[in-house]
Amino acid sequence: MIKLLLTLSASAAALAMPAQAQTIAITGGKLVIGNGGAPIEGGTVVLRDGKVVAAGAGVAVPADAQIVDATGRWVTPGLFAGFSRLGLIEVEAVTETNDSSASTGDFSAAIDVTTAINPRATPIAVNRAAGITRAVVAPATPRSVFAGFGALIDLGEDYEAVTRARAFQFVELGETGSARAGGSRASAFLEFRNGLIEAQNLARGQRAVLAHPHDALLNRQDAAALVPVVNGEVRLLVHVERAADIINVLKLRDEFPALKLVLVGAAEGWMVTDRIAAANVPVIASALNDLPEAFEKTAATQSNIGRMKRAGVTVAIGQINDSDAHKLHYAPQYAGNLVALQRVPGATGLTWGEAFATISSGPAQALGVDAQLGSLQPGRQGDVVIWDGDPLELSSTPVAVMIDGVQQSLDNRQARLRDRYRTPQEGALPKAYER
Repeated sequence: MIKLLLTLSASAAALAMPAQAQTIAITGGKLVIGNGGAPIEGGTVVLRDGKVVAAGAGVAVPADAQIVDATGRWVTPGLFAGFSRLGLIEVEAVTETNDSSASTGDFSAAIDVTTAINPRATPIAVNRAAGITRAVVAPATPRSVFAGFGALIDLGEDYEAVTRARAFQFVELGETGSARAGGSRASAFLEFRNGLIEAQNLARGQRAVLAHPHDALLNRQDAAALVPVVNGEVRLLVHVERAADIINVLKLRDEFPALKLVLVGAAEGWMVTDRIAAANVPVIASALNDLPEAFEKTAATQSNIGRMKRAGVTVAIGQINDSDAHKLHYAPQYAGNLVALQRVPGATGLTWGEAFATISSGPAQALGVDAQLGSLQPGRQGDVVIWDGDPLELSSTPVAVMIDGVQQSLDNRQARLRDRYRTPQEGALPKAYER
């Protein structure tokens, strides 16, 4: 990685300097802006003070710029994981390393994952080396349909991982929400709606939480946490898969018009694309749901994202309950499969540019941060990845990763283990391998 960046750079020391002290021009590569457009041959990206100044064809290189020659490479925005539990779980089976939910705690909606995120968790370095630079991190539901506040993070090599705390509230409906609420969808939707009503009542003249009714089902902290949700100040991510559940969630806007809804999962979204598009609600969808693994996904199809996109829905890829704490680097493969669907008779896929946007600007747009993140348009944070080939091909890997204009290490535990055992030397193996 270092060698690539130093081929035409002034010095190694310059790259190690803070982003504010640099102007960097990445030239000659196949440039992807990340906004849905096609790649640009021989494009240039200029970064200054950690942000994108310009990107495209024919961009002038400032005289004071440190030049990075990306000829023969692909240059893209950093990948944006649309849904994850990254940094909350180290080993899922080990309770002490799993902070995704508080199954025996007293709080639900008031939970904030920010203080539980571990920037040094092994999966963060692994996914950074795969080109992931930002991620949506959501809590899991404990004993309620309300999971709590999720965050947006960067995968940089420091302890300041949180880009935006309390970025959204996450709710589980469908089969999982039903189980949390006593065993039926009717109960789950009632619990959900009741929580919003309690928050709404609390917001009317009681913003300082001076009182709370004794017969309320939510404790005061949880009800207060939902006030910015019903007021439209914080987005509400709702996990639903079945078409009927999607419709019922959308209907809530009639009663709570300020809600900034985002659907998560939505395996049967293609069946109600007209409703989703008319409501102008974005979707963070699973890309590879093509079999009915659950009753709420009986109409699952890989054409789901393509059909929603064609109907005018803003769609991003997320990996809910799909190795969402560890293997977010599956995202480029999933996006590549959507491109391949264009060649399957009867299927609906995406163009290359549209597919890449589902893992870059799409998640940023769904979370309302696309003016700052998710693409290489001017003013966005300088999250840049240089690849040795087409990033949507399985054989391609990053050769350089920048977050906020600062070069990141690609070293991680998995890479060190690979190198250790790829060419083992005598005495290098654990005793279990000795004869």
